[in-house]
Amino acid sequence: METRFYHGQFTPQDLAQALVGYFHGHRDWQVQQIGEGEYIVVQIATRQRPSRGGRTALSVSLQQVTDGVAVQMGQQEWQGLAADLGLTALLVLRNPWSLLGRLDDLAQDVALLSLADQVWEVLDVAVKAWGGGMRLSERLRRVVCAYCGTANEVGKGRCVACGAPLGTVQPRTCPHCGFVVQAEETVCPNCGQKLT
Repeated sequence: METRFYHGQFTPQDLAQALVGYFHGHRDWQVQQIGEGEYIVVQIATRQRPSRGGRTALSVSLQQVTDGVAVQMGQQEWQGLAADLGLTALLVLRNPWSLLGRLDDLAQDVALLSLADQVWEVLDVAVKAWGGGMRLSERLRRVVCAYCGTANEVGKGRCVACGAPLGTVQPRTCPHCGFVVQAEETVCPNCGQKLT
Protein backbone atom coordinates (compact mmCIF):
# COMPACT_ATOMS: atom_id res chain seq x y z
CA MET A 1 0.00 0.00 0.00
CA GLU A 2 1.27 3.44 -0.92
CA THR A 3 0.80 6.41 1.42
CA ARG A 4 1.20 10.11 0.61
CA PHE A 5 0.82 13.09 2.91
CA TYR A 6 -0.77 16.25 1.55
CA HIS A 7 -0.33 19.40 3.65
CA GLY A 8 -2.77 22.29 3.43
CA GLN A 9 -6.15 23.70 4.43
CA PHE A 10 -8.45 20.88 3.28
CA THR A 11 -10.12 17.87 4.86
CA PRO A 12 -10.59 14.20 4.00
CA GLN A 13 -14.14 15.15 2.92
CA ASP A 14 -12.74 17.66 0.40
CA LEU A 15 -10.49 15.01 -1.18
CA ALA A 16 -13.28 12.42 -1.11
CA GLN A 17 -15.58 14.82 -2.98
CA ALA A 18 -12.88 15.39 -5.61
CA LEU A 19 -12.55 11.62 -6.20
CA VAL A 20 -16.30 10.96 -6.18
CA GLY A 21 -16.90 13.88 -8.55
CA TYR A 22 -14.27 12.69 -11.00
CA PHE A 23 -15.19 8.99 -11.12
CA HIS A 24 -18.99 9.31 -10.62
CA GLY A 25 -19.73 10.70 -14.07
CA HIS A 26 -17.60 8.13 -15.88
CA ARG A 27 -19.58 5.35 -17.54
CA ASP A 28 -17.05 2.63 -16.66
CA TRP A 29 -16.71 3.33 -12.93
CA GLN A 30 -18.78 3.02 -9.79
CA VAL A 31 -17.64 5.03 -6.79
CA GLN A 32 -18.81 5.22 -3.20
CA GLN A 33 -17.76 7.06 -0.07
CA ILE A 34 -17.73 5.27 3.27
CA GLY A 35 -17.52 7.29 6.47
CA GLU A 36 -17.31 10.97 7.33
CA GLY A 37 -15.17 13.31 9.37
CA GLU A 38 -11.53 12.52 10.02
CA TYR A 39 -11.45 9.10 8.33
CA ILE A 40 -13.07 8.34 4.98
CA VAL A 41 -12.68 5.49 2.49
CA VAL A 42 -13.51 5.96 -1.18
CA GLN A 43 -14.00 2.78 -3.19
CA ILE A 44 -13.71 2.84 -6.97
CA ALA A 45 -14.74 -0.20 -9.00
CA THR A 46 -15.60 -1.16 -12.53
CA ARG A 47 -19.28 -1.52 -13.30
CA GLN A 48 -20.56 -5.08 -13.46
CA ARG A 49 -20.89 -6.42 -16.98
CA PRO A 50 -22.26 -9.91 -17.62
CA SER A 51 -20.01 -10.31 -20.69
CA ARG A 52 -16.82 -9.64 -18.73
CA GLY A 53 -14.92 -11.32 -15.90
CA GLY A 54 -15.04 -10.21 -12.26
CA ARG A 55 -14.55 -6.67 -11.04
CA THR A 56 -11.54 -4.46 -10.61
CA ALA A 57 -11.67 -2.33 -7.45
CA LEU A 58 -9.47 0.05 -5.47
CA SER A 59 -9.88 1.52 -1.97
CA VAL A 60 -8.49 4.95 -1.08
CA SER A 61 -8.26 5.81 2.65
CA LEU A 62 -8.24 9.50 3.62
CA GLN A 63 -7.26 10.37 7.20
CA GLN A 64 -6.86 13.75 8.86
CA VAL A 65 -3.32 14.40 10.14
CA THR A 66 -1.64 17.52 11.50
CA ASP A 67 -2.05 20.20 8.84
CA GLY A 68 -3.32 17.93 6.11
CA VAL A 69 -4.52 14.53 5.00
CA ALA A 70 -2.76 11.17 4.76
CA VAL A 71 -3.89 9.25 1.69
CA GLN A 72 -3.36 5.51 1.57
CA MET A 73 -4.17 3.51 -1.51
CA GLY A 74 -5.00 -0.15 -0.88
CA GLN A 75 -4.13 -3.11 -3.02
CA GLN A 76 -6.13 -3.13 -6.20
CA GLU A 77 -8.31 -6.17 -6.72
CA TRP A 78 -7.50 -7.45 -10.18
CA GLN A 79 -9.95 -10.35 -10.64
CA GLY A 80 -11.86 -8.60 -13.41
CA LEU A 81 -8.76 -7.52 -15.27
CA ALA A 82 -7.02 -10.90 -14.92
CA ALA A 83 -10.14 -12.77 -16.03
CA ASP A 84 -10.71 -10.52 -19.03
CA LEU A 85 -7.07 -10.54 -20.18
CA GLY A 86 -6.99 -14.32 -19.70
CA LEU A 87 -10.11 -14.73 -21.84
CA THR A 88 -8.64 -12.48 -24.55
CA ALA A 89 -5.40 -14.50 -24.59
CA LEU A 90 -7.29 -17.79 -24.80
CA LEU A 91 -9.49 -16.56 -27.66
CA VAL A 92 -6.50 -15.19 -29.57
CA LEU A 93 -4.70 -18.53 -29.21
CA ARG A 94 -7.71 -20.35 -30.61
CA ASN A 95 -8.42 -17.79 -33.33
CA PRO A 96 -6.13 -14.75 -33.87
CA TRP A 97 -8.92 -12.93 -35.72
CA SER A 98 -10.99 -12.86 -32.51
CA LEU A 99 -8.69 -10.08 -31.29
CA LEU A 100 -10.48 -7.65 -33.64
CA GLY A 101 -13.76 -8.25 -31.82
CA ARG A 102 -12.16 -7.66 -28.41
CA LEU A 103 -10.28 -4.43 -29.12
CA ASP A 104 -12.71 -2.34 -27.04
CA ASP A 105 -12.38 -4.69 -24.07
CA LEU A 106 -8.60 -4.70 -24.43
CA ALA A 107 -8.49 -0.89 -24.50
CA GLN A 108 -10.55 -0.71 -21.30
CA ASP A 109 -8.27 -3.30 -19.64
CA VAL A 110 -5.27 -1.10 -20.40
CA ALA A 111 -7.13 1.86 -18.85
CA LEU A 112 -7.73 -0.19 -15.69
CA LEU A 113 -3.99 -0.67 -15.30
CA SER A 114 -3.65 3.09 -14.76
CA LEU A 115 -6.46 3.44 -12.17
CA ALA A 116 -4.04 4.17 -9.28
CA ASP A 117 -2.25 6.78 -11.40
CA GLN A 118 -5.59 8.43 -12.20
CA VAL A 119 -6.45 8.63 -8.49
CA TRP A 120 -3.10 10.26 -7.63
CA GLU A 121 -3.52 12.71 -10.51
CA VAL A 122 -7.03 13.74 -9.35
CA LEU A 123 -5.74 14.26 -5.79
CA ASP A 124 -2.65 16.20 -6.94
CA VAL A 125 -4.80 18.58 -9.01
CA ALA A 126 -7.35 19.07 -6.20
CA VAL A 127 -4.70 19.72 -3.55
CA LYS A 128 -2.86 22.15 -5.81
CA ALA A 129 -6.12 24.03 -6.46
CA TRP A 130 -6.52 24.49 -2.68
CA GLY A 131 -2.96 25.81 -2.39
CA GLY A 132 -1.62 22.67 -0.73
CA GLY A 133 0.98 20.10 -1.62
CA MET A 134 3.50 17.69 -0.20
CA ARG A 135 5.78 20.44 1.11
CA LEU A 136 5.88 21.20 4.81
CA SER A 137 2.98 23.41 5.91
CA GLU A 138 3.48 26.78 7.57
CA ARG A 139 2.24 25.55 10.95
CA LEU A 140 4.90 22.84 11.05
CA ARG A 141 7.65 25.29 10.16
CA ARG A 142 8.94 25.69 13.68
CA VAL A 143 12.02 24.03 15.13
CA VAL A 144 12.98 23.65 18.74
CA CYS A 145 16.52 24.54 19.75
CA ALA A 146 18.33 21.42 20.98
CA TYR A 147 20.19 23.49 23.59
CA CYS A 148 17.57 25.72 25.22
CA GLY A 149 14.19 24.42 23.94
CA THR A 150 13.08 27.71 22.34
CA ALA A 151 10.84 27.56 19.26
CA ASN A 152 12.39 29.13 16.16
CA GLU A 153 11.28 29.67 12.59
CA VAL A 154 12.38 27.06 10.09
CA GLY A 155 15.32 28.32 8.09
CA LYS A 156 16.83 30.39 10.87
CA GLY A 157 20.52 29.68 11.26
CA ARG A 158 20.77 30.40 14.98
CA CYS A 159 18.41 30.23 17.96
CA VAL A 160 16.79 33.58 18.80
CA ALA A 161 17.24 32.93 22.54
CA CYS A 162 20.69 31.38 22.98
CA GLY A 163 22.36 31.74 19.57
CA ALA A 164 23.02 28.00 19.15
CA PRO A 165 23.15 26.65 15.56
CA LEU A 166 19.85 25.15 14.31
CA GLY A 167 21.03 23.32 11.17
CA THR A 168 20.67 19.82 12.61
CA VAL A 169 17.04 20.25 13.72
CA GLN A 170 15.55 21.68 10.51
CA PRO A 171 12.65 19.45 9.31
CA ARG A 172 11.77 18.69 5.70
CA THR A 173 9.34 16.55 3.76
CA CYS A 174 9.93 13.69 1.39
CA PRO A 175 9.53 14.99 -2.19
CA HIS A 176 7.98 11.64 -3.19
CA CYS A 177 5.25 11.16 -0.56
CA GLY A 178 5.15 14.29 1.64
CA PHE A 179 6.10 12.50 4.89
CA VAL A 180 7.87 14.72 7.44
CA VAL A 181 11.44 13.44 7.87
CA GLN A 182 14.30 14.31 10.17
CA ALA A 183 17.22 16.31 8.82
CA GLU A 184 19.65 13.41 9.23
CA GLU A 185 17.50 10.81 7.41
CA THR A 186 18.71 9.81 3.94
CA VAL A 187 15.85 7.40 3.14
CA CYS A 188 12.17 8.17 3.72
CA PRO A 189 10.79 5.82 6.41
CA ASN A 190 7.35 5.97 4.78
CA CYS A 191 7.98 5.27 1.07
CA GLY A 192 11.58 4.04 1.10
CA GLN A 193 12.71 6.54 -1.54
CA LYS A 194 16.15 8.15 -1.31
CA LEU A 195 16.02 11.74 -0.06
CA THR A 196 17.89 14.42 -2.00
